[in-house]
Amino acid sequence: MRQVVIVHGWSDTSRSFRPLAGFLQEHGYQPVPLWLGDYISLDDDVAVPDVAQRMDRVVRDRIASGELAPEFDLIVHSTGGLVVREWISTCYSADIGQCPAKRMVMLAPANFGSRLASMGQSMLGRLVKGWNNWFHTGKRMLDALELSSPYQWELVQRDLFVPPGVQSAPALYGADGVWPFVIVGSHPYPGALRQIVNENGSDGTVRVPAANLNTRGMTIDFSVDEAEPRLTPWRLRQPDPFPFAVLPDRTHASIINPDKPDVRADAATQARLGELILQALACDSRNTYQAMVDEWNAVSEQTAALIDGAQRSRVFTGDQSAELFHQFLQINVRVTDNHGQDVGDYFLEFSGPEQERGSDSTVYFHRHVLENVHVNGANMALRCLYVDRTDLVENYYDHIRGQVTKVLEMSVSANPVGANVSYFSDYKAGAKGTLTVHRQDADTPESRWLKRNTTHFVHIVIPRTPSDKVFRLSRYQ
Repeated sequence: MRQVVIVHGWSDTSRSFRPLAGFLQEHGYQPVPLWLGDYISLDDDVAVPDVAQRMDRVVRDRIASGELAPEFDLIVHSTGGLVVREWISTCYSADIGQCPAKRMVMLAPANFGSRLASMGQSMLGRLVKGWNNWFHTGKRMLDALELSSPYQWELVQRDLFVPPGVQSAPALYGADGVWPFVIVGSHPYPGALRQIVNENGSDGTVRVPAANLNTRGMTIDFSVDEAEPRLTPWRLRQPDPFPFAVLPDRTHASIINPDKPDVRADAATQARLGELILQALACDSRNTYQAMVDEWNAVSEQTAALIDGAQRSRVFTGDQSAELFHQFLQINVRVTDNHGQDVGDYFLEFSGPEQERGSDSTVYFHRHVLENVHVNGANMALRCLYVDRTDLVENYYDHIRGQVTKVLEMSVSANPVGANVSYFSDYKAGAKGTLTVHRQDADTPESRWLKRNTTHFVHIVIPRTPSDKVFRLSRYQ
């Protein structure tokens, strides 16, 4: 068996992972050294790239001394996911075959942020996490963790997508690269003060779609044609999906201890975390890896099926709300003008077909389907939309009345730059672009693009329009 390196998350240390190390030793890893990686995450001057750079130096030194094998596996938790992705994309993008890490088991990784990151920078975060650290909470780390952060937009172009204008880019994960396996819980914290940060579709700290490394990207360009914007899907470096499993009984804290769940459930459910970790570490071929995609997806669907009360009562001993097991998706939006300048003052509105706008369906979407909109603190052009996909698919369309095509439309409008420059061709206030983003008909591309348990990156380009008086020719008299 390979050696295992465990990398912790924000505000944590390797001490929290001793139970996980013990679990691995009990299941045949006794003769294998288990390295627990420590790093500073609460000091305000330390950023994710700093940790990744130091990690690379430490790993190379340990390999050179013979203490660490030249090939090993990784288990990462929470922010550790960003650290390791930074390490891989920075140090081994030119030749991924030289990366010493071969399997990467990600436990509730904050691949696409955490809602708590913005709270961590508040007084609550400083009191809870910064009391013994001169009231530092690791501001640069939290900036990277904030929903739809500039860092996440930049990193995803380095390790998951082919950057715009580039013909091809090497795949860092899957096939001949590092094999990622992602496991996340969908149960919020059950008690004490932590309950105040809970939200459905998350483990109390990381949302399910924010953990999933499988992602999608799209550019919507209204500057080409305002009535029919050009849609350009982003190309993935590795088109094949990665194994991803959602567990119903695990919180962000208990996902690192297979033997100690926070929530009481039947024995089979409680044992599943440990089984998945061991299965991932034992994966020995591409065929097995690809088969695990479907197997782990079935686990996620079993979790989603717990919205049914009868199934829920067979798994849990206590009362559990059906909404805990709704499936969600995230949409990270960036709006720029056709000059490439960020647009911070814009509004996204969702509605049914044109004749339904302002009706019950619109109200239902904004109250029940669109659960949260987060404006990034570093750049207002970047926002994260949190969407209850279960309510979208199963309930939203029931609120559209009459004999009309049942769709979800999105419009974007932006505040004029000033008296002389606005957005879109119509200089009137309220000028906007509109696009159908989802249909009830499952056979359409719009229905297939928004995926459950997934974070989507959407770059919207809007036309910047100067008024006629900005420049005009006058006849010489």
